[in-house]
Amino acid sequence: MLTESDILKALRDCYDPALPCNIVDLGLIHSLTITRDTEAPGTNISGVPQKHIIEIALTPTQTDEASQARLVSQITHRLAGLETVSRTTITLLKAPIWTPLNITPAGRKTLGLDGNPNLIQIR
Repeated sequence: MLTESDILKALRDCYDPALPCNIVDLGLIHSLTITRDTEAPGTNISGVPQKHIIEIALTPTQTDEASQARLVSQITHRLAGLETVSRTTITLLKAPIWTPLNITPAGRKTLGLDGNPNLIQIR
């Protein structure tokens, strides 16, 4: 059974086009939905892995089209590599805007911001 944890683990391989940190630790993901794909080939056949549809809503750090396209492409290709994912839908949110306050403690450490919890600007 595919879990949210499995998806988040895979998404840690996807990096923001502008910041050297993965999208999970940057806090870009607002929602993640996993739905059983009842129309996938092999559904309900013994021995065939169940396929899932993944829906992700996230706020990108960059507003330019090229950066957003790279981000969507990374996510789509990474999740396509999971045997039990049949399709991924990504929604890029315009609001709320992303700020450095969304970064997880692990992300702050990766970016070298962990020494100062009040630091919110990225150099």
